[in-house]
This record gives sequence, structure tokens and C-alpha cells, in this order.
Amino acid sequence: MALIINDRVKETTTTTGTGTINLAGASGGFQTFVAGIGTTNTTYYAIVAQSGTEYEIGIGTVTDATPDTLSRTTILESTNSDSAVDFS
Repeated sequence: MALIINDRVKETTTTTGTGTINLAGASGGFQTFVAGIGTTNTTYYAIVAQSGTEYEIGIGTVTDATPDTLSRTTILESTNSDSAVDFS
């Protein structure tokens, strides 16, 4: 497991709760986390709600599965007192 940084990775999700994020495919012009980071690797991530009022920044672990996932390994900053955000 390595820390990988790639600035052309962006996926959507409809995941709620504070657990693992189910990834729903790359946004236009971007790669998936599995393609750009690689399974079992870690990376910095930012999640921002469509409303723009909730966010979370952290380090996560990518898993190639059905669906692909991003585990919230370490939360660095968020609108929930720097804890995992339950996105609305």
C-alpha cells in the first residue's frame, strides 16, 4: 500500500452515512480512483456536497470491488468538527 497522488481523479457518489464511500464512476474528463490511484493504495481526498455547505478532507484507501470504494482512513478537516460527515 502506497500513498499515490493524482490530480485527474474525480468520482461521484450517492453514499450517505459516515462509513465507506461507494464510488459511482468518473466525472467527465477524469479517471476513477481505481484507475488513477490503484486498489489498496491510499490518497488524499475531498468530498463536497452538491449544496456546497458540507465538506470533508482526508486520506482514504481505494478498493477495487463491486462497487469500487474509498475508505475514510483519516479525516483531516470537515464541517462536522473534523469528523466524518453524514452527507445529506
